[in-house]
Amino acid sequence: MTKNVKIALGCGAVGCLGLIVVVIAVGVFIFTGVIKAPGIYSPPDRSSNYNYNRNSNVSVNVNTNENSNSNSGSSTMSDDDKHKLLMAASFANDTEMMQRVMRKLGFVTDTGVAPNYAQFLQEHAEWAHRNQAFIDSVNTEASARAYLNAHIDD
Repeated sequence: MTKNVKIALGCGAVGCLGLIVVVIAVGVFIFTGVIKAPGIYSPPDRSSNYNYNRNSNVSVNVNTNENSNSNSGSSTMSDDDKHKLLMAASFANDTEMMQRVMRKLGFVTDTGVAPNYAQFLQEHAEWAHRNQAFIDSVNTEASARAYLNAHIDD
C-alpha cells in the first residue's frame, strides 16, 4: 500500500465519518419532530365550526461556539495542530478516538455537525499534500495512537 493510498483512505474515512454524523443528525431531527412529514387534512365534521392553524416555522440551532466544554482547546490550537490530530485519528483505527478528536476540533456538537467541517476537510486534503513527513510519522495504528495520546489534551 503506497503512502498516497494510505492518505486517500485516511481522508476517505474522515469524510465517511462526517457523512455518518450528518445522517445521524438528520435522523435525530426526524425522530424528535423538528422535521415532520406533511399530514393529510380532513376536518372532523362539515357542520362544525373548525379553525385550523399551522405553524411552519422551524428553528435549528447549530452550536459553533468554540469555547464550549466539548471543544475548549480547539480555539487555541493552530490549524496545523488541528490537521495533525485529524490525520493521526484517521490512522488510529479507533472510532471513539475519532469522535473525541472531532468534538475537540468543534466539528461535532450536541446539536449536529458544525458548518465549517466541510471547509476544513477541503483544507485538510491540501494540507496532507504538503505534510508528507508528518503523515509518514503517524501512518501506523501504534504511532497514530501514541501521537493522539500525547496531544489530544493539549
